[in-house]
Amino acid sequence: MRKTELLVTPLSLTDILPLAAAGADAFIVGEQRYGLRLAGEFNREQVAEAIELAHSQGKKVYVAMNAVFHNEKVDELTDYIAFLSNAKADAVIFGDPAVLMAAREAAPSMKLHWSTETTGTNWYTCNYWGRKGSKRAVLAREINMDAIVETRENADVEIEVQVHGMSCMFQSKRSLLGNYYEYQGKALEIENRKQQKNMFLHDKERENKYPIFEDENGTHIMSPNDICIIDELQEMLEAGVDSFKIEGILKTSEYIIAVTKLYREAIDLYYEDPDLYDDKKAKLLEAVEEIQPPNRKLDTGFFFKETVY
Repeated sequence: MRKTELLVTPLSLTDILPLAAAGADAFIVGEQRYGLRLAGEFNREQVAEAIELAHSQGKKVYVAMNAVFHNEKVDELTDYIAFLSNAKADAVIFGDPAVLMAAREAAPSMKLHWSTETTGTNWYTCNYWGRKGSKRAVLAREINMDAIVETRENADVEIEVQVHGMSCMFQSKRSLLGNYYEYQGKALEIENRKQQKNMFLHDKERENKYPIFEDENGTHIMSPNDICIIDELQEMLEAGVDSFKIEGILKTSEYIIAVTKLYREAIDLYYEDPDLYDDKKAKLLEAVEEIQPPNRKLDTGFFFKETVY
């Protein structure tokens, strides 16, 4: 039986080897020109080096090309995919069919992972993209456990599910913060995750703080809490979900490494003996709670329909 993959999002090249040692099986990297909401910015040279480092440890690298593309970027796609093919990337993550068409032209053998973050809500859609050439579908964060299990049972492609970290609630292509500051006669540097870790929308009624940042792809508003289902993995493991993703956006390297170790332990315990996982899962959750930033509560997202944003 093939183990469920543990997929993580490094902040920089220096995270690759420590995360591999912590138990990560695969990494998502990329640059904001082509990818949405990346934990870290990797230019071409860094992408190539990340692939080399990961492969030296027997790990995989998937490169994000899941941005919303307008006409001015379409001509760049084949060149970038050709570069990724030469660099031996293990897969390209896409949402826009333009990427699929460019891959057919530049690298027909490149594996494709379909990810729109919002419309992966049923197995039939997953299979549709499978027939178009995708090898994996990334499910939406807003569906429950029963739907995930049913999708895995009926899908002809690999299924990826986010199990930890924040999720995106809203995106606008517009630079909403930048425009606001400009209107006030102030300047705001728009650069991916630089000096923007303390910007929030504050909902006083619910006492929620929603992280907000801007990059080349516009304005992103993130969930007030972090998903954590380290103690609720068994149904998906039994169903054969192919990949569990830990989302490291707006987190520290130390935090991502620590969480990766805990999920690695959880997955290994299950495959050794499901009863061992069942006995220790509460302590694994306690260990996550101990390292969780005080301003980021943990919840189970939409897995059990308990979360309302």
